Amino acid sequence: MRILLANKFYYRRGGDCIYSIELESLLREAGHEVAFFAMDFAENIESSWSKFWPREVAFSPKKPGAFIRAFKRPFGDSETISKFTALLDEFKPDVLHLNNIHTQLSPVIAEIAHSRGVKVVWTLHDYKLVCPAYTCYCNGELCEECIGGSKKPCSAKCCVKNKLGSVIAQKEAETWNCSRLEKCVDKYVCPSAFMKKKMEQGGFEPSKLIALHNFIDISKLAHESVAKEDCYCYVGRLSKEKGVRTLLKAASQKKQVLYVLGTGPLSEELKNEFAAFPQIKFMGHCDWNTCKDILLKSKFSVISSEWYENNPLSVIESLSLGTPVLGANIGGIPELISAGVTGELYESGNKDDLSQKIDLMFSKSYCYDATALCQQYSKVSYLKQILEIYG
Repeated sequence: MRILLANKFYYRRGGDCIYSIELESLLREAGHEVAFFAMDFAENIESSWSKFWPREVAFSPKKPGAFIRAFKRPFGDSETISKFTALLDEFKPDVLHLNNIHTQLSPVIAEIAHSRGVKVVWTLHDYKLVCPAYTCYCNGELCEECIGGSKKPCSAKCCVKNKLGSVIAQKEAETWNCSRLEKCVDKYVCPSAFMKKKMEQGGFEPSKLIALHNFIDISKLAHESVAKEDCYCYVGRLSKEKGVRTLLKAASQKKQVLYVLGTGPLSEELKNEFAAFPQIKFMGHCDWNTCKDILLKSKFSVISSEWYENNPLSVIESLSLGTPVLGANIGGIPELISAGVTGELYESGNKDDLSQKIDLMFSKSYCYDATALCQQYSKVSYLKQILEIYG
């Protein structure tokens, strides 16, 4: 089978990029021919297909020419259309598998491929198709005003960075609306049942929506037996929607050590705010081996999100290492945790409930088959299912 993958960046920038690159390797290892379409970017991995990639765009009002080109890109500019068409002419794919393509690329590539008889599959890494701001989270609160209705609240509430960014996001969502996308996309892969539900709420055809959790590289989970210590950990971005401050408030009242792995816009603010609590250890950015070592010795990990988390790999990786998870009962998180077996759930944003569940997690022993979980989220299992979706 000939599969063309598309993602706005082609380096390990975030979850969407990592998924796309690892899926490319997985498909090639299985004997399929794979090409890639992305935006030309200095940090991209070298690719034989880069000659077909449109130039980098950046929204900079100080550079009028670049700004105009960037403004046109989300709606389908001539460069993206011509280069993508040339790639189709050369590669002749059976399937176009879209990932994160808004703004720096454009859904116009789905229309072009569909018009050529190419099957179009789209893995959704965020809520962009129902929320112009990607997250269903605005000004520190959950927001569903745009789901299934007008996109005007996006610019009215200034949901995306600034007023200009919000207006562009609104116009982009109005251009690439549900009705238009449904005509050129065959299947949407939703990494959580929760996302599938939100897509249905947004008016998308249920028969085109498939809930399929993401996969992990089992080989990187290999480890020696490690004794658990009287500690727990958080692995993730230090930002408001992740609920880290709520977690740290609860942790400041505990005696056990909390390891905080990650960086983000709240890094310095949180370090200063909780500097008086030696049991809270800020580790900053950590490589995988460091993350794995801390996960293995921790009694449990915590995912404290206060937004609609989709399919967090931090939960899957922790559980697959045999470390239970205490998770906020929000978004796709509850689908991954079996309360009382692989961890516990608490009311998102509720510090008191979180505090009580931390005590519960330290007082209990959790016994489950981590090997079976690994197989459930393995590449082999995922490959079989994604090929069935390709048809």
